[in-house]
Amino acid sequence: MKYPARLLSSEEEIAAAFRPHWKAIILPTLISILSVAAFIVVAVSVDAPEVWYAVGGILLLWLIIALPQWIKWWFTHYVITNERLIVRRGFIARQGKEIPLEVINDVAFSQTVIERVLRSGDLLIESAGEQGQSRYSDIPDPEGVQSLIYQMREARTLNLQGKATAVEQLEILAKLHRDGVLTDEELVEKKQKLLGDI
Repeated sequence: MKYPARLLSSEEEIAAAFRPHWKAIILPTLISILSVAAFIVVAVSVDAPEVWYAVGGILLLWLIIALPQWIKWWFTHYVITNERLIVRRGFIARQGKEIPLEVINDVAFSQTVIERVLRSGDLLIESAGEQGQSRYSDIPDPEGVQSLIYQMREARTLNLQGKATAVEQLEILAKLHRDGVLTDEELVEKKQKLLGDI
């Protein structure tokens, strides 16, 4: 999934972009499979005009129950950049929220036992401003996302204060690479860009 570059500021770079965890579509997937199975059973066993009523009923249930959950999952995007946390939701009616990294005070995550096995969970982000708290559900690897937000916030704060020396920025890049946030190619590219700016 690629976040549109036109929506980023001139020096903004994406650190991570993802959809909600796949567990959010387990139920709609099961409903879809059951709908297909019911359609086949009805089409094979019923040899009368009533078959169209049954097929229509199955299709209607699928449209009401499963399809909206698929659409919600597909059109929900989380993006973490070096400047902000971005959340976009919706297919026709859209909504979005952006939280600048420098105003984030705390990031907490929670997982049930099942969510821990599936590597998903919830994030609670506290920030300065009117909204205060923002809760996000079905986040893949919430502990890793929490860590990434803290790392990006630290780098952002140093950059805004003008105290981030080249050495400190290289250390931050190395830490992001060790944590698996940056690939080898991204690390080399960012190092060259940083050293080119000196």
